[in-house]
Amino acid sequence: MMMKTMMIAGLVAAMAITGAVANMRAATADKDIVETAVSARSFTTLVKALQAADLVETLKGAGPFTVFAPTDEAFAKLPAGTLETLLKPENKAKLQRILTSHVVAGRVMAADVAKTSSAKAVSGATLKIAARDGGVTVDDAKVVKTDIAATNGVIHVIDSVIVPKDE
Repeated sequence: MMMKTMMIAGLVAAMAITGAVANMRAATADKDIVETAVSARSFTTLVKALQAADLVETLKGAGPFTVFAPTDEAFAKLPAGTLETLLKPENKAKLQRILTSHVVAGRVMAADVAKTSSAKAVSGATLKIAARDGGVTVDDAKVVKTDIAATNGVIHVIDSVIVPKDE
């Protein structure tokens, strides 16, 4: 009897976990890129930078967009003072160029990213894409999570900030 009760409890727990994952995916699928980034809570610096660069409304637009989104930890890897300097109003154009170097027009899923060697960013920069050691890099930033769906595109999480070579 006890074994049967434990099995039923395990089944109920598994169903609850499965339902929670399904709800999380459904919740993500009904949010745009910015809302998805905000709800993830690991992109607070990116969202702050998008606000400073006046790019929030653009990424809330119809798209579709593919965003290679650096985490808060990725921004923390920048040299001391870099982020603070970029967030100043007088550096808005430079910040816009850096952030739009993380965006590709269209919905490019991970399977497609891995099959190409480059992509044209919205900034005009050409992003170098390489599949190696079982992973993918975009301009040397490692893709750590892929295919986060949004209503107007897809997010791939990266571990470094992409800074155009001429910045």
